[in-house]
Amino acid sequence: MWDNISILTAAPVFNIQLILDGLFIGSTFALAAYGLALVWGVMNVKNLAQGDFVIMGGYIAWWLGKQGIHPLWGLPISIVVMFTFGWLVYVTIIRRVIDKDMFTSLLATFGLAIVLAQALNLMFGPEVQTAESDFAIRSYFDNSVTVADIKLVAFALCGVLAVVVVLFMKNSRMGQAIRATAQDARAARVMGIDTDKVYAFTFSLNAAICGAAGALISMIWVIQPFYGIGHSIRSFVIVTAAGFGNLGGVIMAGLGLGVMEQYGGFVLGAEYQQACVVGLLVAVLIYRQLEMRRHRQVVQ
Repeated sequence: MWDNISILTAAPVFNIQLILDGLFIGSTFALAAYGLALVWGVMNVKNLAQGDFVIMGGYIAWWLGKQGIHPLWGLPISIVVMFTFGWLVYVTIIRRVIDKDMFTSLLATFGLAIVLAQALNLMFGPEVQTAESDFAIRSYFDNSVTVADIKLVAFALCGVLAVVVVLFMKNSRMGQAIRATAQDARAARVMGIDTDKVYAFTFSLNAAICGAAGALISMIWVIQPFYGIGHSIRSFVIVTAAGFGNLGGVIMAGLGLGVMEQYGGFVLGAEYQQACVVGLLVAVLIYRQLEMRRHRQVVQ
């Protein structure tokens, strides 16, 4: 560990590589986390299959690439397929547990995550895969820093998708209905809003966002059937740290998590990269608990 830290201090240019890689992958983390924040905030469902939705979207783009379709064209296809899949999941599973206690929804989505991971493993095998984009890789600082063009494209697309979702939520009738339902579902029903349709659309929109994030991850990083749990944890870390309805906080937390994970993997070793994410989740939960306790003491 100390040897790796000494490398970063002796050759500061390596920090640039880690920061850039962290920002690129962190943007996809933020995108998936925003979808989780929607479902959590509107439906009060903690979707433990969030990461598996991301991996599923990645495999759609990867499979299309194997069929001769560029993975970037697989991005809109992944969005459409995952939106439809999300609607089916809501109708068959989520609708039945949305009014139940939190444990029931956690158990249902955890079971869904296991089924999806095993299904992807049977369909595509356990090997780690990457969708080939064939974009150029550029070098800087005497080849000490490399940046693939596809990473820049993915970063830009994450920003575009985030803006599109925000504009949809603010200006469309469905977006306004989602916001109204999130504030008070009972009042929304009194005002004539079909909350069941809103819930179905919200869950499907989340699946579509995950599909987009997964397609981008398959091009700039790696996918594997059992990597979903890692992405789920990342989304929970980001949402817990940023809070609901705080897109700016989600973006900053996602980018920060990406950078911290890259540094953790470099300093501690790749085998501890996931442990860094879990450690961050525990730290955020402890901080939130202490913050709530402090708030209660102030109120009393």
